[in-house]
This record gives sequence, structure tokens and C-alpha cells, in this order.
Amino acid sequence: MKRRKLGRGVSIVAAGMSSFGVFPGKVSRDLFLDAYLEMIGCVDRGIDPKDIEAIYLGNYSSDIFEGQGHTAPIVADWIGLTPRAAVRIEDACASSGVAFRQAVLAVASGAYDIVLAGGMEKMTNLPTEKVTDALATAGDMMFEIPAGFTFPSFYAVMATAYASRYNVGLEFLKHVTIKNHNNGSLNPKAQFGQKISDLMEAKKKAAAAKGKPVPEWSDEMAFLADERANPTIAWPLQLFDCSPISDGAAAVLVVSDEIARSLTDTPIHIIGTGQASDGALHARKELTSIASARLAVEEAYTMAGIGPKDVDLAEVHDCFTIAEVIATEDLGFFPVGEGCRAVVEGKTRRDGGKPINTSGGLKSKGHPVGASGAGQVVEIWKQLRGVAGERQVDGGPSIGLTHNVGGTGQTTVVNIFERK
Repeated sequence: MKRRKLGRGVSIVAAGMSSFGVFPGKVSRDLFLDAYLEMIGCVDRGIDPKDIEAIYLGNYSSDIFEGQGHTAPIVADWIGLTPRAAVRIEDACASSGVAFRQAVLAVASGAYDIVLAGGMEKMTNLPTEKVTDALATAGDMMFEIPAGFTFPSFYAVMATAYASRYNVGLEFLKHVTIKNHNNGSLNPKAQFGQKISDLMEAKKKAAAAKGKPVPEWSDEMAFLADERANPTIAWPLQLFDCSPISDGAAAVLVVSDEIARSLTDTPIHIIGTGQASDGALHARKELTSIASARLAVEEAYTMAGIGPKDVDLAEVHDCFTIAEVIATEDLGFFPVGEGCRAVVEGKTRRDGGKPINTSGGLKSKGHPVGASGAGQVVEIWKQLRGVAGERQVDGGPSIGLTHNVGGTGQTTVVNIFERK
């Protein structure tokens, strides 16, 4: 692959995120304002918002979820940034990961010096069945959805294919759930900021308070194996294998390296970026890997001049637990068929050799689809600056990676970051 490079250096100097969860009193533009104000407030040396020259906004489907289209200029007006150029980018669940990449490319090209990138989604206005229908539009509406597929069933197919190909049981999926809830319990903005053990004990107490038999779960694995507590959604995926329906927003300030040091002493540099596409799942020969992810990360690694061993931590797209395991193999962190063992052995924990989803991931932090990619960037920015609080990875990580997938991999975008 040809080694491409950015036209000039690009950095992040600030980032912000709303809480992720269910917010009946807010619309998506309100959530983005929360993220934007936090971002502006954490520029170390301050910034005049009027210096922002353009906005790249990821949003999957405000048209369906809120009945509102043309959201980018509406958000620009809401946060007081008209008449700046404002662009909405839709690439399913990869929308804001792609929006961030477009902002990086715009600054690298010299078109702008300071750009706001981010994403938002307000999903909880609709009942679950309508949300399922909205998300299904990221699949192939001619061939897949009429056959009865939804996104849980897409990833269920990938999970069964993985287990069959590598001759492994499916218990490893529960280890992903437990790990990501452990991380999410340390994230004050996570939708599910509770460990699985905490949820288990809460259910026991609730049963006792109602005078019902108290379940005798011996541990978290037993709790997750119980269909009453963790019902099957699309076999073999159960409720706690699935990311939630979420509202939320995230914002990142992207600037040229030439001015980064005038805004902060700790800029986080973007050293690699890659993006690729693929057809729908039904037409693929391979179900245990996402080809667009492998191509996108190859492009990003080549640009950055590094390999998977150099990455200290990563935020990967765990819309379902199987997606995280496949991602760790596609990114080259573990050999094919070994990602399942890596999570069981603790290699992807915060204190493991390759921390994955320290934020709690989409699984625990939440998955407001248009905001998820930008939310991943916020976490890496915090970790590399050493300001991630209780979930901070020890040892001063210097290189981080984000992996954001749209649909079942029709889009994948990978970005690599470094603290120099």
C-alpha cells in the first residue's frame, strides 16, 4: 500500500461529551450544545468560538428519530456558529468517526486551521421496534431486511460463524460484557455505569423486597447465563451482549499543528487515518472478519509508520460483544481465532497488555449511533492526556486508536493518535 501522509500536522486540543443515556427533556441539538460547551471550556489557554471555521457533524438519522433533517446548519445556529460552513455526514454508526476524519483532512489540506468535529443522536423518542426499523436501514433493504434480519441477528450470525470456525464455546462473549461494564462503572457519563456484579446484587435485593424468591447466582457468569436475567435477543446473543438505545453527543476541536501549542501544552496529534467500505453482509464470503476494517487500519498504520504492537490502547466498535472480539483481530492485536482467548485471559482489561474500551465501550457507555465515533475520540484524548480519572490506564499511554464501524462493516474508519 502506498504510504500516504497528511499535508500538514493536525492535532486535537479539546474535546467534550454529553452524558449518554435517556433524556426525555432534550433534543439532539441540546445534547450537542452540552458537548460543545464542555469542549470549549477545556481549551487550556482559551479560545474565541468565532475562530472556528467549519463544522463536520456526524448524524445517522435525525430524520427518522426526530423528524428533523438538515441538522448541521441548525446545530451551527444553536451553538452560535453561523455562518460557518456546516456539513452533516451520514455513514450509519460510523457517522461521527467519518466526520472527525473529514475534519482532519480539511485541516491537513490547509482549507481551514480550526474545525469543530462531532456527532449526535437522539434515539429514545421512538419505541424499541421503531428504533430497530430505523437502524435496519443501514442494512440492505432489498435483500437482507425482507428476509427478517435485524442488527442483533446480523451479529448473531457472525458470532455463530466465529464459534464454528475456531471451535470455541460462546462464554467468551460474557467476559467482554463483564470487562466493559467494569470500565463503564468508572465513567461518570456512561449510560450503564454499573458493574454486572452490581446489577446482579440489585436484582437480588429487588426480589427480596418484593417477597419473591432470591436468585442464587454464584457469580457474574452465572447471572449472565440465566435467561430470566439475561434473555436471548438473537441466539446466541443475549440482552447484555447488545449495546443500548441511547441519546448523546460528542465534540472535538481539530487544529493545525502550527497553532496547537498556542492553545495547549498537550496537543494530541493525529498520526494516521484510514477508511474503507464493503458490500452488505449477505454477499460476503467471510463472516468472522470485516474486510473494510482490515483495509482501513492498514491505511492508518501505513500513514502513521507504526504497527499494532505500538498501540497502547484502543476504543473499538463493540455494538455487540462479538464485534469487539472480531475488531481486536482485524486490527492486528491478536491472531485470528485468538481474540476470544485474549479477553478471557484479561489481556484487554484496563490493566492488561492491550486495554480495549476503557470508556466502557458502546456496550456500557452507550451507543447514540451518530455520536459514538466522536465519543471514542474523546476517550482516547483523555487517556493520552492522562485525565481519564479512575479509569486512567497506568504507564502513560502515548499511542491510541479508534475503530468505528457503520452497519455490519459497509463502512469502517480508523484513526490513530499520539502524545508526543
